[in-house]
Amino acid sequence: MKYLEKVPLLHRLTSSSLKKIAQVLVSKRYERGDYVVGRDEEEMEGVYFVVEGQAQVLGPVGEENCSELFLKPFDYFGRGIFGNVYAVDVVAVSELTCLLLTSDHCHLLETKPMCDSDNQRSLLERILYMDPLDWNVFRGFTLPNAPALGKVFGGQFVAQGLAAASKTVEFMKLVHSLHAYFLLSGDTNIPIIYEVSRLRDGNNFATRRVDARQKGKTIFTLFASFQREQQGFDHQESNMPHMLPPETLVSRDEMLQRRMTDHLIPRYYRNKVATQYTAPLPIDIRFCEPNYSTEERKSPSRLKYWFKARGELSDDQALHRCVVAFASDLMYAFISSDPHLKKRMSAVPVSLDHSMWFHRPLRADDWLLFVMVNLTASQSRGLATGEMFNRKGELVVSLKQEALLKETVTGNPILDSKL
Repeated sequence: MKYLEKVPLLHRLTSSSLKKIAQVLVSKRYERGDYVVGRDEEEMEGVYFVVEGQAQVLGPVGEENCSELFLKPFDYFGRGIFGNVYAVDVVAVSELTCLLLTSDHCHLLETKPMCDSDNQRSLLERILYMDPLDWNVFRGFTLPNAPALGKVFGGQFVAQGLAAASKTVEFMKLVHSLHAYFLLSGDTNIPIIYEVSRLRDGNNFATRRVDARQKGKTIFTLFASFQREQQGFDHQESNMPHMLPPETLVSRDEMLQRRMTDHLIPRYYRNKVATQYTAPLPIDIRFCEPNYSTEERKSPSRLKYWFKARGELSDDQALHRCVVAFASDLMYAFISSDPHLKKRMSAVPVSLDHSMWFHRPLRADDWLLFVMVNLTASQSRGLATGEMFNRKGELVVSLKQEALLKETVTGNPILDSKL
């Protein structure tokens, strides 16, 4: 795997694709003067990766001494590179060791985005699809059925920005922390341009800055740090609270349906739920405790719920971390405003900044427990902290977020500017 990550041809592939390739490679050894490929062969066996030694491509007469025709470690040649019919010879000019990806496995080299736009993919993967425009520039979209209330959802910014950054980093390095700033509201009707700045590329760490732009303005900025997997100390002080299994709890969508018809809940609140309820989220949420957020049933400044992505995701760990980043902003800001709700009052929290630390591998299509607490609210801002645990009780993610708390009585504050 350490060798493969240095092969330029493979830089765009996901870690799951690289692992599949590593499992099927065949080692080939040649003596000096041996023909690796002959021009009389109708087809090569597959794609060759040079591990040790040198080889020479014998092309048209007069070009044999061209330096571009000498192959060194981390170079490659074969099917799909020169074409399927070859008028060249490849000869070992020293003892040569190659890894061969045979023709029946060459489909693993197909460059697919981390999140494909194929309609068979889950909604989340389609939301996270990044259209490459240049080496460091990507374009993201807000789908018609993506979460949005008159503006681009904050979790979409974080997840798409992280997806763009991940595409510029060696596949063996995964995000371990990110810090995001929401500067202006995003327009759901036009694409978002994400420009990645490669701040650092070290042996074990890489750092990226991502600026999201619309209409010539920077509306969102994200800093992310990536790390190669390393062995080290391991301990955990945070304990997962004991909660009922998610399978025994009511889903968020079913709970909202019940609220619309529950006569014990004030009518104005039932009407509010009915007018604001849209299509089901791409995240399945199961609240651990009742949470009505009405004058009669104010919410405490803490919240616990299980969540997971709808549908099954691929094994790409980078994708799972992007999905968790998307889900992390769904209800985070509301725990700062919910304790202050009054009758006929609407409080619309708006995310200002968002930080995440990824401690251990995770799967976003398996249940994760999100435990969040509002630490304080003052000067129209609320600060919340959060922890995510897997079903084993392992702490996989820590979070913090500051939100702007806006009290509104009339109008539609969601359509207003942020500040």
